[in-house]
Amino acid sequence: MTALGAGRRDPAIVRWGLTLIALAFLALFVALPLAAVFAQAFDKGWSVYLAAITDPEALQAIRLTLMASAIAVISNLLFGIAAAWCIGKFQFRGKSLLVTLIDLPFAISPVIAGLIFVLVFGSHGWFGSWLTDHNMQVIFATPGIILATVFVTFPFVARQLIPLIESQGSEEEEAGLALGAGGWQTFLRITLPNIKWGLLYGVILCSARAMGEFGAVSVVSGHIRGETNTMPLHVEILYNEYNFAAAFSVASLLAILALVTLAAKSFLEWKVKTEITAHAREAAAAGGKG
Repeated sequence: MTALGAGRRDPAIVRWGLTLIALAFLALFVALPLAAVFAQAFDKGWSVYLAAITDPEALQAIRLTLMASAIAVISNLLFGIAAAWCIGKFQFRGKSLLVTLIDLPFAISPVIAGLIFVLVFGSHGWFGSWLTDHNMQVIFATPGIILATVFVTFPFVARQLIPLIESQGSEEEEAGLALGAGGWQTFLRITLPNIKWGLLYGVILCSARAMGEFGAVSVVSGHIRGETNTMPLHVEILYNEYNFAAAFSVASLLAILALVTLAAKSFLEWKVKTEITAHAREAAAAGGKG
């Protein structure tokens, strides 16, 4: 008896009851707050909404958020591929330690991560004197925001790729090398096509977390208006000043970015499912011919 078969014999009232509970939960904790954000954003009309999102401080927050997110994604893309390749293809001492360190941002509170950067790069931190002597500033400046964003997001790409590369093994790469392909040719023509969907999925998750990060960025930013505020920090400042229309207007942009990310995630899942189904049909057809 399979789990699917047992599920089909459940009473209709159980199936409908569980479905209604799930839908009610989603409506209460996802749909309703999202609708409230957009309702408050447009409550005073388009003119107020456009004025809020085109305000110079809001535009600076948007630019800083997108820049930090882009740098974080590119950095974590390179790191994730290298780490996943190393962990998935080779055996070496310290491998389990490397995997543990990759998971570290999942275990540490973002606020603690921000405090760590303050202790290291702050004016009274380990490298504070050296940075001051060389007229460089990390904390309460853009570099600190970028470092904090990279730190909290760097597991996402690697964690998507590690199990994928491990499950594929190294037979195809070894065959390519045996046929005379170089290292880069093997990677670009064999490894990369095999991990492309997992790679894109990790990039999407990394982007979503980077744009919405609050805790670590809040600690290292200094909340300097028009300079070091990202979109989440700008929303907090506007809300604390009782400027609710502007706060919800900027928050709606974050919600739109989240919805776009969700749509991209759903498309990738559909695409992967479609490819798996197509491969399964091809395999079945080949088996039938054999």
